[in-house]
Amino acid sequence: MMRVILALISVAFLLISFNSLATAQTVTPDLQNVPLGKGWKGAIDAAKVVGKDGAVAIEFDRVGQQVVWLDGFEFESGTIEFDAKGKSDPPQSSFIGVAFRVADAENFDLVYFRPFNFRASNPERKSHAVQYTSEPKWPWNVLRKEKPGEYEKPITPAPDGDEWFHARVVIEGRQVRVFVNGASEPSLVVNELSDRKGGAVGIMSYGYGVMANLEITPKKNSDSKKTN
Repeated sequence: MMRVILALISVAFLLISFNSLATAQTVTPDLQNVPLGKGWKGAIDAAKVVGKDGAVAIEFDRVGQQVVWLDGFEFESGTIEFDAKGKSDPPQSSFIGVAFRVADAENFDLVYFRPFNFRASNPERKSHAVQYTSEPKWPWNVLRKEKPGEYEKPITPAPDGDEWFHARVVIEGRQVRVFVNGASEPSLVVNELSDRKGGAVGIMSYGYGVMANLEITPKKNSDSKKTN
């Protein structure tokens, strides 16, 4: 009987150890350090610490594209999750999303949202709710002209453009899938246009945007690492 008990304890210990290792892969960056530039690079002076239900959030409210990214972090494939909020009015006033494959301030891939288009009455505007780009070669305007409708889509059901929404970006096998508010079907599915296999992960905003609860889960056996 004692041997059976010891065997069960050993199995339980192994299961706990395995689960701990699995969850240890998820990285939760300290957003409070963004404005301080501690472990972050880029447009850190554009970031402001605010709150969301007791959690730290980062707010941007500046004209022009602002990108901040983790310093010393390498990400190849996996999942990036976050909560974000913009505003529905006026148009062109609010863009928020995540950057990946970040090499520097000019070279990165993006998945971002246009909250002012989430519930737009104009069908064309509504179809521009979520966007993938690869900077600098494939910005949104080039993609819209040369590959219309491929790299931007509507979100169904459409979130409220003035409320928080949750996004999950899955990057695997050079494919990018974007899920919003726990949907079982992706709002956007694209193949990456960048030839970069790795790079940092960060936050992008143009105009007003807020982000909280950023979590990065690298795929097993990737070379992602955390230094901050």
